[in-house]
Amino acid sequence: MSPATVPRLLTILAAVTMVVAGIGFVAALVLNAFVFDKYNAYGEVPIAGAGQLQLPAGEVIISFHTQIIGSTGGGGLPIPDLQLGIDPPAGVPEPVITENVGGTTTVNNDARVRVWVAQVAEDGEYAIRTDGNVGAYLSPRLAFGHGSRWDALPWWCAAVFGLAVADLIIARIWAAKVRRAPRPVPSGPPPPTFHLGDTPAVSYQSPSSYIPTEDGIRIEQLKTLAALRDCGALTEAEFEAEKRRLLGGR
Repeated sequence: MSPATVPRLLTILAAVTMVVAGIGFVAALVLNAFVFDKYNAYGEVPIAGAGQLQLPAGEVIISFHTQIIGSTGGGGLPIPDLQLGIDPPAGVPEPVITENVGGTTTVNNDARVRVWVAQVAEDGEYAIRTDGNVGAYLSPRLAFGHGSRWDALPWWCAAVFGLAVADLIIARIWAAKVRRAPRPVPSGPPPPTFHLGDTPAVSYQSPSSYIPTEDGIRIEQLKTLAALRDCGALTEAEFEAEKRRLLGGR
């Protein structure tokens, strides 16, 4: 594996993790707001009015719930002056009610906003009494329910996204160091070097000198005469006469 492969893999992993964490963060927010958040799980009581609700032990979220026309203007649903009374069953302590105003959630002109959180001591049927200045609202009521069980999921996604960003920064720094690192020189004999003005040494061997002999010359002449005879340039008589002249001249 080359030194540049590891930072490249880390970069790809960080990019994929960032995309998944970002999608998970948005999806978790939407699911918490519209799916996992059961704001009216235990019922609703109109304002002004009264009702009996079966409440579990533990934390109960109380929301102001109404119909709206148009939008809330970007500032959230205005909360009117509200009064709430919760009468517990006989022998059970009264719930501890704490003001805890949350953000507005609107779906198809149906808006709600968290107003209180009640700590219920024991599971049982509680008598609910409501009142308030709600003349300007359509179908105003108080909803009793619980929040999402996955409230921490968006923050887990955000934490994973942050780790992926740190991983990406480390991978890019690593890759930059790999690019700046000197590369090894291949081993082996050095290439030949030449300088201007140098005359390359050329080794050659002069051909050996050949001195023909008299007999050798005569043999070559006979070969020539035979070739002339064969091609018709000399007759047989002329060939014999020249042959005797050459041999007689020895």
